[in-house]
Amino acid sequence: MNLLQSTFQTTPIFMPYYPVGYPDIATSIDIFESLANNGADLIEVGMSFSDPLADGPVIQKATQTALEKGVTTKDVLAAIAELRRRGVDIPLILMGYYNPILAYGLERFIRDAAETGADGFIIPDLPPEEADEFVGAIRESPLQLPLITMLAPTTSDERMEQIARNAQGFIYLVSVTGVTGARRDITVGLGELIARVRQHTDIPVCVGFGISTPDQAAAVGAIADGVIVGSACVREIGESENPVETAREFARKFKEAMRN
Repeated sequence: MNLLQSTFQTTPIFMPYYPVGYPDIATSIDIFESLANNGADLIEVGMSFSDPLADGPVIQKATQTALEKGVTTKDVLAAIAELRRRGVDIPLILMGYYNPILAYGLERFIRDAAETGADGFIIPDLPPEEADEFVGAIRESPLQLPLITMLAPTTSDERMEQIARNAQGFIYLVSVTGVTGARRDITVGLGELIARVRQHTDIPVCVGFGISTPDQAAAVGAIADGVIVGSACVREIGESENPVETAREFARKFKEAMRN
C-alpha cells in the first residue's frame, strides 16, 4: 500500500491547494508545512502558469505573483524536497498545466518529481485522449506516480465510465461548471453526481471547485471521500499579515468541521 492509498483508509480527507511562491517561496514552504501539521491530509502543490484556464481570479492572482517573482518548475520540485526534509509525510500532489511540464521535459519532470517526494499529478488541461505520451513516460518511471483524472457535471455517462475505469489514485470531481472560486452554496445534485461516478469505479472520489467554508466542507465530506479547497485557502492565507499562522488555523478549522 503506497502513501496515497493509505491516506484514504480514513475518510473524508481534507485537501487544500496552495501555489509555491505566493507570496514568496520561503513563506509558501512554511505555509505548506503549517497546513500539513494542522489537519491537511493531502496537499495540492500548485505550479504556476501564465494561462491558467481552469482557475478563477484568486488563484490567477496568486500564481501571477509567483511568476513575477521568477518561480519555476524547478523551484516547485525543490519546495517538495524541502518539505520532505522537514518531515512532512502526507501526500503531495503536483497541480499544474501541461506547457511548463513539456518545457521541462516529460521524462525528466516525472523522474525529478518522484525523486523529490511527490505522490502524483493533476493536469487540468490534459484530457485522457491526449495523455498517452505523459502516461507512457510515467510507465517508464520506477515509481509510476498516478495521473489524477478529472470529471465534471457535464461529463456524459459513457465518457465517465471510460475515464473512471482507468483512473488511478482518486477521482477529482469538479462540482460546478466554470473556473475555480468560492461559491455561497453547494451544488444541487452533488450527491447524485457522486453516485454516478461511483457506479463506474471503486477508487476514492474527491470534490473540488466552490467549497469555501468549513460547514460546506463538512457537508461535502459527508458524501465524498475527500474535500478539495483551493480559492478560499489561497485568499484567506495569502491576504493575511501572518500567513503561516493563518494556514495553521485554516487547516485546523476545516479538519475539525469535517470530523464533526
